[in-house]
Amino acid sequence: MAYALQQLINGLTLGAVYGLIAIGYTMVYGIIGMINFAHGDIFMVSAFIAVTAFTLLAAFDITSLPLAITAVLITAIFFTSAYGWAVERMAYRPLRGSTRLAPLISAIGMSIFLQNMVQLTQGARVKPIPPVLEGGIEIWQSGGFTVQISWTQIMIVLVTIVLMVAFTYLITQTAFGRQQRACEQDSTMTALLGINVDRTISATFMLGAALAAVAGVMVTVYYGVVDFFIGFVAGIKAFTAAVLGGIGSLPGAMLGGLIIGLIEAFWAAYLSPEYKDVATFSILILVLMFRPSGLLGRPEVEKV
Repeated sequence: MAYALQQLINGLTLGAVYGLIAIGYTMVYGIIGMINFAHGDIFMVSAFIAVTAFTLLAAFDITSLPLAITAVLITAIFFTSAYGWAVERMAYRPLRGSTRLAPLISAIGMSIFLQNMVQLTQGARVKPIPPVLEGGIEIWQSGGFTVQISWTQIMIVLVTIVLMVAFTYLITQTAFGRQQRACEQDSTMTALLGINVDRTISATFMLGAALAAVAGVMVTVYYGVVDFFIGFVAGIKAFTAAVLGGIGSLPGAMLGGLIIGLIEAFWAAYLSPEYKDVATFSILILVLMFRPSGLLGRPEVEKV
């Protein structure tokens, strides 16, 4: 029982990270109806930015933990949002009026470019950092096994909850959210009503990249090591989470991320770690066979 509780904590932490990245996927899909396949590599870039920022702060002997994490988050969000804007400006906007396949190929090309850029500039080796946030809370002891939740896990869960609430409010209750939903329904009519569609779409890409930046910083603090390939793996898992929960649904993206995190944690703990990805994608296939729109997604209704 204690071991299962520990895996539950680990799974929820991992799922929260997947959920943050998945929200970026679902926001972009919601406004332009396309998947940003460079989003996972935006997450990877943010992790390297976090490593660089932590290294510089250590070089300047800044030891205040809240100040250091806040500074790294702000830095990562700023630069990663710029990357998100550049991806939209170069890979999507010039091809917005073309076939749906062209932006998809362009986004995959941007993903490969970002991977190789980081590999060439940072090297192919993993980049470790010293432990940033150590310690935790012991919850339970049973049979010589101690259930513990680390301060990093607490931070990840709390940050995820705050961002989920904030983005839900942003989409449902603000003028910018109404502009997003209007662009999703009819971008031509939205432009005729005086809304800058290009700016709204660019801002959506930047917000999605900002969420990926937060996830990148959290992963860097949690694992203490990054490499140029983590974007592909995390991106595929987060995309799977978005599809599983219902692409276009913010709560669905977070629910999908939590489900995938729990599946991975429990499968690796009780069965075979080598086949945890097989289990994840198998469950995705089963869900889509019986509910193609995802767990919380709504079937698209084509207007005639």
